[in-house]
Amino acid sequence: MSLILFAFVVRVRDGLPLSASTDFQHSKELQERKQQLKACSKLLNSFPERGTIKGHELHIHFFLSEGVAYWTVCACSLPSAIAFCFLEDLRWEFTASFDNSVVTLATRPYPFLEFDSVIQKLQQHYNQRGGPSLDITLAEVQEEMRLNPPQVLTMDDVQLTNGSANGHAEPAASPGQSQRLEPVSAPGILSLVLNIMCAALNLIRGVHLIEYTFQDDYDGLWNVVAFLLAFVCCICQCHLYLFNSTLKKLKSFALLAVIVLCNAFLFGLRNIWQLAFHVSVACLSTLLCLHRRLLDRAVDCEV
Repeated sequence: MSLILFAFVVRVRDGLPLSASTDFQHSKELQERKQQLKACSKLLNSFPERGTIKGHELHIHFFLSEGVAYWTVCACSLPSAIAFCFLEDLRWEFTASFDNSVVTLATRPYPFLEFDSVIQKLQQHYNQRGGPSLDITLAEVQEEMRLNPPQVLTMDDVQLTNGSANGHAEPAASPGQSQRLEPVSAPGILSLVLNIMCAALNLIRGVHLIEYTFQDDYDGLWNVVAFLLAFVCCICQCHLYLFNSTLKKLKSFALLAVIVLCNAFLFGLRNIWQLAFHVSVACLSTLLCLHRRLLDRAVDCEV
């Protein structure tokens, strides 16, 4: 049975994931520990240099060095000294492979996924032989741990639930501000262009009718309202596609319904082909808006 199950390398400054080992096991507790350590990685500035977060069957061990944090999920039966030997070996391998300036300039999650092969070899060595693979010795790590013992924590201590850590609540993110949507697709660009075209046509017709409305004692006032309301809805559809929003599904269908009703009211001022064009564009925008998903914040990349 493997004692070292997962390894994770992350930048301390902002919690950016740099590399991780491929996960071949899918136990419930392992998945929970992975989520916990990824959540912890966002709060590394408040963590000690070395530490262990105890779980029921699996422990999380971490080691911070030179702006990089090294994490591992291990079976609770594995001695802490062996786990920290593994982290020391992992640190030596990582610093030998990647310059600190490259780590500092990294902008996307998991830029060093190729380091996974090194992690796998290191895990295999420890799981089969149970000892260090590089120059560091178990005695050196034990002596260092005796002089500077790692802090032992529990998940209750770090208070990860409800976005708090160490008693300090994380500021709540506004809906849509901290969550990124998938990149705009080619059909999405087309729908935006068509929506802007429909909005412009509605605005031009509405403004043009205002003059006649004043001259005819406001007889065409509701036509003006219908054109301007359709214009506003087209702009809102563009915004809803480009930015994340709460109740997106409800808003999308509400905008579509208003556009259809406005165009139905304008029957007579527009021919059947014009009405079909405006309604079709609204339907396309609604469909694309509903299918544009949020990017996973963790960006697990199959690890």
